[in-house]
Amino acid sequence: MYGSQSDSGSDCLRSPLGARPCCGTVPVWLAGVLAVMLLVIAGVIYRLGAAKMENPPAITLPVPLRELPTAIAGWQGRDLEIPTVTQEYMKTNFADDYVSRRYSRIGEGVWADAYVVYCSSRPGGVLGHQPMKCFPAHGWIHDDTARSEFVSRSGRQIKCLVHWFHKPAPAYQRIVVLGFYVLNGQITLSERDFSGMFGRMINISGNPARYVAQVQVSSVLEHSARSLACELADSVLAILPDQHGQVRWPILPSHPSATSGAAGPNR
Repeated sequence: MYGSQSDSGSDCLRSPLGARPCCGTVPVWLAGVLAVMLLVIAGVIYRLGAAKMENPPAITLPVPLRELPTAIAGWQGRDLEIPTVTQEYMKTNFADDYVSRRYSRIGEGVWADAYVVYCSSRPGGVLGHQPMKCFPAHGWIHDDTARSEFVSRSGRQIKCLVHWFHKPAPAYQRIVVLGFYVLNGQITLSERDFSGMFGRMINISGNPARYVAQVQVSSVLEHSARSLACELADSVLAILPDQHGQVRWPILPSHPSATSGAAGPNR
């Protein structure tokens, strides 16, 4: 009869408390273990991701900045020693490559310092290397800043900013800093171009052509800073990837040397 028919499909529902589950169900204790394991794995992945976001791996330039010529057009350069505290500062501000070098004019007693820093793992890190932060942090007082330009050795007109600083008496000193940024191969003077979302985002792909570089040439004499900038600019721009990601180093000696001129007032 209908009432005597066994309903095997309802056996699981009628299993007594503590009986072995059936029909493919997962024990409650096993589900709990799996949930805990998933939480632990998720926590580890999060911590690894957070560490990578905070300290992204350095990105290597196809041609390192140390390849900049040490001898060019009568200038002779030597690398400046970087103190340990400065090296830590460079790392904290995401410098993937940099060069700091003093050039002297042979037999003339004049000098100028060239400093180039390349930030690609976190492009906006270059803001920590701008003259308006670095020089005041070392006791320099800002006097003025003006827009200007100079002509590179190949005849290219390059826009730049010129900053004037001094240290007060009794140890009075004066220095002129000429600088510009290179954003993905394009010269810019505006920090707004990379201080927003672009600068804050990690270069996850590791593309060396996604970067911001800061180029600075400084000296006690503006003429010396401009003269060295005119000679080095083409080499710097040839080592840094252009807007298409191409590196044009070494420079072929096919173009004539242009007169190293500069526009703007000298002080």
